[in-house]
Amino acid sequence: MKTSLLSNRHAIVTGAARGIGRAIATRMLCEGASVCLWDLDVSALEEAKQALSELGTVITATVDVTCENSVKSATDQTLASFGKIDLLVNNAGIAGNNAKLWELQPDEWRRVMEINLTGPFLVCRSLVPHLLKNGYGRIVNIASIAGKEGNPNASHYSASKAGVIALTKSLGKELATSNILVNCITPAVIETDILQQCTPQHVEYMLSKIPMGRFGQKQEAAALVTWLCSEDCSFTTGAVFDLSGGRATY
Repeated sequence: MKTSLLSNRHAIVTGAARGIGRAIATRMLCEGASVCLWDLDVSALEEAKQALSELGTVITATVDVTCENSVKSATDQTLASFGKIDLLVNNAGIAGNNAKLWELQPDEWRRVMEINLTGPFLVCRSLVPHLLKNGYGRIVNIASIAGKEGNPNASHYSASKAGVIALTKSLGKELATSNILVNCITPAVIETDILQQCTPQHVEYMLSKIPMGRFGQKQEAAALVTWLCSEDCSFTTGAVFDLSGGRATY
């Protein structure tokens, strides 16, 4: 059932073909927004568009968030379709392979950093000027509880998500008087396909740290992100919202 929390808003969600990103796009559509799905997986994008179009206006852009030219092209394509952009959710990310820091290959470290941290930087860099021109915007970055606490055997992932938290705080301050709010969420484990990138031992470790004794659900993340993208969120920027089932301690 449609409501109007995001009525007449135009949103971009990166990594939107599946998982948390797709759940966020679904919730935004149900709240009245038009959504552009950004992802690198062409076939998954097309399937997501077909499935979600019954909920509202959905377009897609094939984009590599680590490539400046790809991000610019997707930005131009989205603006040409929507005319303006109000909301941005930086969700695209990977877990990477699990290994102790001294056993990680530098290429694997760089791959995770490029997607998880450089990606949001490039996307924000491309889109913030348009939000400033409009005089309104909401940006939500998907970080992780690992960025606050550091998970063993995941130094690359933990460091990248700590960077997302710092990026959020910095950009939030830079835009604080511009009617553009920048916040992030720090989920514990959300039950998505990304868990397949982790060893069973690492998944069990992460579950053992959650006092509620269960993984988070995509719809729970989508609900929080959607509120942060709404006008109801009006006096919060540069903030970190935990979604951790009780794991977060600060």
